Amino acid sequence: MTAHPDALLTVHQLRVSFPGKGRRAPRTDVLRGVDLHVRHAETLGLVGESGSGKTTIGRAILGLVPVAAGTITFDGEPVHDAGRARRRALSRDLQVIFRDPYTSLNPSRTIGDTLSEPLLAQGGDATKARARVTRLLDQVRLPADAAGRLPREFSGGQRQRVAIARALALRPRLIVCDEPVSALDLTTQATVLDLLLDIQESTGVAYLFISHDLSVVRRMSHRVAVIHHGEIIETGDAGPVTTTPAHPYTRTLLLSAPVADVARQRDRRAQRAALRTP
Repeated sequence: MTAHPDALLTVHQLRVSFPGKGRRAPRTDVLRGVDLHVRHAETLGLVGESGSGKTTIGRAILGLVPVAAGTITFDGEPVHDAGRARRRALSRDLQVIFRDPYTSLNPSRTIGDTLSEPLLAQGGDATKARARVTRLLDQVRLPADAAGRLPREFSGGQRQRVAIARALALRPRLIVCDEPVSALDLTTQATVLDLLLDIQESTGVAYLFISHDLSVVRRMSHRVAVIHHGEIIETGDAGPVTTTPAHPYTRTLLLSAPVADVARQRDRRAQRAALRTP
């Protein structure tokens, strides 16, 4: 893989394997030599169907699954083998937004406590933490009195905005967005995507945006990487990859995206069938 001197995050020949079912079953390769990079203040969209390995890449970057081989470099320093102390320090620069806003928040803690937690864990002052929470709520367009309320008092879209605020609390340089809108309805999806774009414009944060939806990735991304069976099979600028892809699998993903027009949807089904025909 060619070195990218302006990259904030670089993944090189990443391999991850999981134990097979049964004591003697061989390990299953989930990622098979993945290469990708994310530049400062850009969004790399990582798209693939369920089981393709896209979420595993995000979890490996975050240190949530062990790396069998390869390297993960953040701001020029290897992090694939980082210990607990290094990971804690790294959380200032590297954060995550998970898919499900209902399970990613502690139901018994107020929003203010949830947002203050990372600040206090890094040794922050309680008074400054409260002021930061107020700014974060404003940044994600929630009222200041949200700090004293519990997650169950909010809609799914509002909870995801709380999750975004939590990810922003330490002013990270890169956020792994793991299917952040797939559990939301279409109208709420659009609101959250617009919010993420506005935040990137105002803060310069970079995103690794993971999704199965090529249309969402097109809207969010500067560049796109397509993953299939644990391998990156196509990468490039978002426009060409999401409108005139070169790889048959990416063309299948494009044709799978729903459209409102019944005739166009019928044509797409016919084209998908033609692609699957040997």
